[in-house]
Amino acid sequence: MIDGRSVYTPLFSGVFWDVQDTLLEDVDRIEVVSGPGGTLWGANAVNGVINIVTKSAKDTQGSYFSAGGGSFLNGFGEGRYGGQIGTNLFFRVYGKYFEQDDTNIPFVGDATNAWRFGQGGFRLDYLPDSGDTLTLEGNGYGGDYLRAAPGNQTTDGQNIITRWTHVLDQDSDVSIQAYWDRTYRHVPDTFTETLNTYDLDFQHRFPLGNRQMFVWGLGYRAMMDQVGNGPPLAFLPDDRNLQLFSGFAQDEFAIIPERLRFTVGTKLEHNDFTGWEVQPSGRLAWTPNENNTLWGAISRAVRSPSRFDTDLYIPNPANPAPAGTLTLIGGPFDSEKLLAYELGYRARITRKLGFSLATFYNSYDDIRSVEAVPGATDVFDIGNGLRGQSWGVELSSTLQVLDNWRLRGGYTYLHKDIWNRSGHHDLNNGTGEGNDPEHQVVIQSMLDLPYHLSLDTDFRYVDRLPTPHVPSYLTFDVRVAWQATRHMELSIVGQNLWDPSHPEFGPPGTRQEIPRSVYGKITWRF
Repeated sequence: MIDGRSVYTPLFSGVFWDVQDTLLEDVDRIEVVSGPGGTLWGANAVNGVINIVTKSAKDTQGSYFSAGGGSFLNGFGEGRYGGQIGTNLFFRVYGKYFEQDDTNIPFVGDATNAWRFGQGGFRLDYLPDSGDTLTLEGNGYGGDYLRAAPGNQTTDGQNIITRWTHVLDQDSDVSIQAYWDRTYRHVPDTFTETLNTYDLDFQHRFPLGNRQMFVWGLGYRAMMDQVGNGPPLAFLPDDRNLQLFSGFAQDEFAIIPERLRFTVGTKLEHNDFTGWEVQPSGRLAWTPNENNTLWGAISRAVRSPSRFDTDLYIPNPANPAPAGTLTLIGGPFDSEKLLAYELGYRARITRKLGFSLATFYNSYDDIRSVEAVPGATDVFDIGNGLRGQSWGVELSSTLQVLDNWRLRGGYTYLHKDIWNRSGHHDLNNGTGEGNDPEHQVVIQSMLDLPYHLSLDTDFRYVDRLPTPHVPSYLTFDVRVAWQATRHMELSIVGQNLWDPSHPEFGPPGTRQEIPRSVYGKITWRF
């Protein structure tokens, strides 16, 4: 989610990450919600939610400009100006652009995937004395991969969102949000897609007595997806007009005020592929004192079918392949289902030290599979022939070592098993559904130095990936910044410094590696 707008695509049940961008200077917070979030966010919020929220235009007044370049991030520039109209209307406009070099393919050379991308937009916030808020925000972007053949991959998009929140009482309000989002992507000789999304949401929050806070809402989304098919694959039918109807309700009840809370809720959705889906959850949190919280939750979530699951044909039937060519077709596909159990503990041990521990066990059913069509030797279809389970632990901590030195770190352990359901046999025996590291470690250091200097360091270790095998890697980034004047900052950043390059995903032979790099940056604020 970016400012309440979903960036999850119905084409393949994922996100086109290369076009999700915004001005980091304007980001208020990035919420990473681990575990299922279907009760509030709906289908496809199965393993977690990333929610990016930008600042109000009132909080981004004045001018900001930044520019730089280096060895991998060849060049970039960005700017923003915020102002005020009258007493209660605030605005900002921004623009940014960057060019990034090719990644590496070992023993081959450049991967010919250099990337250039630009984005701009605006935001208006009307904040009357009544306490209401009215927001209007718009963005546009475009970029392309500079490939030698068969030509550049290009993408562009536009979106506009408006949101009104009306305060009814001290603890009660209603909000209405609407947005339009258009995305376009052209992959030469493969496919072209244009997706228009129209979304309308309503939410009402109010207390029930002295101990309950109730939230309910309704939503409607229309997704108009048009695909131009190429020789290697096709989505049939070419065009799909998909609708999503939803409603949710959640009740937070203080069993013991400020000590024991119980939250229960559910999301009810109707999609065009599987009809009605129900995603309930229950959560209990015990806070014996202000420094400790113990919590547990049970939740159900689903991943609804995408066009990849139901409409995909490889190769395109309009371009007959030679006899013996493996053929993959989408089939009648049900939603993938999750039942999750979570238990966690958060503590503030001292004024300078805090940590959070979360454990989980997930049971999955009807996971996507690729299975041979009975009676055919070279034809496979997509079905729900797999089951699975995963369990693990997430540990994070913050430590204020000194007034000018802060450490933040985390460790994640994940174990996963996937197997065939009775009567089914997946072509890859489940190895194609996720390729995840068991261990991950991150340690961040933020140090303020004399003479207006700062030193930030980020260490990370990622365990190996099993199938296809990708070796583990250890690397770190370093940023040194100098606040030269009240308005100007100079910085130099080194990224992926441990090795000349390292892989993160993909099979050997075609695997791309991210190179060690460095860039400089100059920033003005006034």
